[in-house]
Amino acid sequence: MRTLVLSFAAALIALPCAANAEQAIKLKSGAGVDKVEGNCQACHTLAYIPMNSPYLSATGWDAEVNKMIKAYGAPIDAEDAKAIKEYLSKNYGG
Repeated sequence: MRTLVLSFAAALIALPCAANAEQAIKLKSGAGVDKVEGNCQACHTLAYIPMNSPYLSATGWDAEVNKMIKAYGAPIDAEDAKAIKEYLSKNYGG
């Protein structure tokens, strides 16, 4: 019985955390948002964009996109990378 109560309590604690992980992120509309959604969320959540926006300027976003391509091997072509950088700088530049 004790195991059942502990399991139930653990489930009650974990469920709200799991529900938060399922929230859809709605990015600001604008030129390039399709490139961001198509490329960036292939590897990670789009929640990183608004979460980091207070800290990143155009230069910071440029560095982040370059890091994703060069350090992490994100398969983003040059045209898409340019559109992504412009979108992030314009819509989420801190």
